[in-house]
Amino acid sequence: MISKSKHRIFLSLFFFMSGFSFATWASRIPTIKTAFGFNEAELGAILLAMPVGSLIGLPISGWLVAKYNSRVPLAIGYGLNALSLALIGFTQQTYSLVIAVVLFAFTTRIFNISVNTQAITLQQQFEQKIIGSFHGFWSTGGIAGVAFSTLLIALNISLQLHLVIVAVIALALTCYAFKYLLKDDRSSTGNKIIMGKPDPYILYLGLVVFCSAICEGGMFDWSGIYFQEVLNVKIFTYGYLIFMTFMALSRFLSDLIIARFGMPATYIMSALFIVAGIAMAIIVPTFWTAMIGFSLVGFGTAAVVPMSYALAGASSKYSPGMAISIIATYSITGMLLGPPLIGYLAHAFNLRVSFIIFGLCGLMLIPISQMFFRHRKTLGV
Repeated sequence: MISKSKHRIFLSLFFFMSGFSFATWASRIPTIKTAFGFNEAELGAILLAMPVGSLIGLPISGWLVAKYNSRVPLAIGYGLNALSLALIGFTQQTYSLVIAVVLFAFTTRIFNISVNTQAITLQQQFEQKIIGSFHGFWSTGGIAGVAFSTLLIALNISLQLHLVIVAVIALALTCYAFKYLLKDDRSSTGNKIIMGKPDPYILYLGLVVFCSAICEGGMFDWSGIYFQEVLNVKIFTYGYLIFMTFMALSRFLSDLIIARFGMPATYIMSALFIVAGIAMAIIVPTFWTAMIGFSLVGFGTAAVVPMSYALAGASSKYSPGMAISIIATYSITGMLLGPPLIGYLAHAFNLRVSFIIFGLCGLMLIPISQMFFRHRKTLGV
């Protein structure tokens, strides 16, 4: 019998490698932009392919988690995700790049629902909160992915070889760690989306993660370009690296912060960090103010998604897997709509002006989260 601690270790490893893979893609976006000669609007249009792939995966991911134990779609999803990441590096035409990006987003969607279902199921075996630490490992994997990308860029390693290396590591992990994932976590009830008036409990959480994810996704894809084009920094991954570092730090601390201040206050603090960080970066566009600003944004966005996923898992209307699938729709849509939105605004105005969107979305966390907790109180939860 596999111990709960071993389950936690290998599940954390999947979170880590997922962050590593996503950061590999995000950190190489400037390379792809240069290789294809895209302007900001054209790059924004390419990035719009990701929410398309993610939304295609919505009914499929929920159905897979409902029909099978979550470890099956987790392993298949992440294995195919690795292959689609490698495929991106070998595209030479715009249409083939779009197809590869759609596949990458589609498989990311399936993996994310499955791995978070595993996390919430495993949380039930622990007295202390552990959800935040899983997302902390995702961010730590992102840091490692950016650091690895920075090294390979400095060594002039090709995009193709870079993505193949990461894909091989991901496939090896999937094959080895599959047996250490939780079994028999399929829920017998709450596995179907109920059509009709939106459930306020899920709706408010969805809007919260949507706003946070616009900030998160936009920073993933545009922080490197901001450092490259606005600040004229040669090693353009610095901005992404500092953002991911403080996101990881915040996620490892989030369980303690929530225990100390409570979730309502943590949402408010998250919003204030995002607004302050964006204001610093765009009002005083220098290297160090941007580094400090991006670190504050990373610290602010980090706790929102794990908090919201944990709350979604307590839904009385849906099973944990289906509730997370619905919430993740808002999250992934925000994360993937953010980048093209920034691209269009940057093309119409400039990149600094477009980053105001992050501050506005961060500010919206306060009223929406407080409406959620007022609604939750009426339910007697």
